[in-house]
Amino acid sequence: MNTKFKKIKMMVAVMGVALVVQSTPIHADAVHVTKEGDTFFKLSQQYGVSLDKLIKANPNTQENNIYAGINLTIPTVKNTVSAASVNSTESTLNVSPDQKVVEAWGKTFNYSKTVQVKATAYSAAASENGKWGAVDYFGNPLKLGTIAVDPKVIPMGTKVLVTGHDHNGLPNDAFVATATDAGSAIKGNRIDIFIPGSQKSVSSFGFQQVKLFIIN
Repeated sequence: MNTKFKKIKMMVAVMGVALVVQSTPIHADAVHVTKEGDTFFKLSQQYGVSLDKLIKANPNTQENNIYAGINLTIPTVKNTVSAASVNSTESTLNVSPDQKVVEAWGKTFNYSKTVQVKATAYSAAASENGKWGAVDYFGNPLKLGTIAVDPKVIPMGTKVLVTGHDHNGLPNDAFVATATDAGSAIKGNRIDIFIPGSQKSVSSFGFQQVKLFIIN
């Protein structure tokens, strides 16, 4: 009787410890298997980690050489976070027109005005970038966040929050971009968005009406 009672008490104690361990938040690195169109910037937004931290966690992967099938380390992801919340790329876009404030990805931006434009997208393919190759107007390598504009409408160097787009190679809902490129076909209320990835995947962007917040 006493032996049986001791065994029961021990089992209860072990179960209690197990429950405590399971309910304690644990920080651990996660692994993300890349797909076509993934970038460090997009993944940092998706998982809620800083871009610098994500890049440092993957020293053997170059920013401009991410292709499908790479195992990337996502640093310090809480194990208690549900799979649905980890995989979600949805952000909440809140706009306060009276205060000229827009919030995206938990960050707040002050904006001076909004501009409705027709958007297309381009890749790093040689056929889309002329004799100078995959660089912007200033000679900098093309990257996510580069947009080509008509300088008469949007001056070079202007920072914008792009919203209303739909493409797997871009962050959902909103992303910050800088007007550092131009093109002979980009006239008036037009922009061309650089998207990392194959020419085929980028071409699926087509023509889209997007809204730009000119941020300070």
